[in-house]
Amino acid sequence: MCSETAAAAVRRPPQWKEFFLMAWFIVRVALVPTLLVAVPFTVLVVFTLNILLVEFGAADMSGAGTGLGAVTQIGPLVTVLIVAGAGATALCADLGARTIREEIDAMRVLGIDPIHRLVVPRVLASTVVAFLLNGLVVVIGLVGGFFFSVYIQNVTPGAYVASLTLLTGLPEVIISMVKATLFGLVAGLVACYRGLTVRGGPKSVGDAVNETVVYSFIALFAINVVVTAIGVKFGTGS
Repeated sequence: MCSETAAAAVRRPPQWKEFFLMAWFIVRVALVPTLLVAVPFTVLVVFTLNILLVEFGAADMSGAGTGLGAVTQIGPLVTVLIVAGAGATALCADLGARTIREEIDAMRVLGIDPIHRLVVPRVLASTVVAFLLNGLVVVIGLVGGFFFSVYIQNVTPGAYVASLTLLTGLPEVIISMVKATLFGLVAGLVACYRGLTVRGGPKSVGDAVNETVVYSFIALFAINVVVTAIGVKFGTGS
């Protein structure tokens, strides 16, 4: 299905209407959970980090730690949780319901390729939304870290802002965005594959949704480890 999706992605005409509908659908499903997960993650990481920095007498370096944590870990990890737990499951349930109602078979009988008509827009929408969600989570992490550090743990605002780019630069941002893009791509592919391969009644759709979460988590955390290792190696080599 991956090769068929890649081939169908460049086939004309592009399904722009379906793409925008699915992108908005994923945003509606994932936006609120993203906000609810990103803030506690940020507070936890910043609180723990600032305690360590105060012990070492380096509280003014909290901005550097927050920037590194938000860009390289908080953003991608929250994106993993939301894309796999909310976005991919919604896509799988949608396609699974269509499959058991035999809509997919009817499309094939009419000569309509379901990969081109349904899968490609959903995979692209998942990829783009994951990319944008990662940027949103990073911004929430940096802003939330600022308010928490300055107003709760009495870090100097100027020192926090000045140290933000000490450990985090363009390479870290690029790696973070690459992770998020791959997360969205893989989660979309897994969701569409399980949705199209449902066999049976409504119970099989629920089983497919559960399997989508598990498979997506496994694949996305593996991607996170591999891309992080490549990024560290590249950074060390440069």
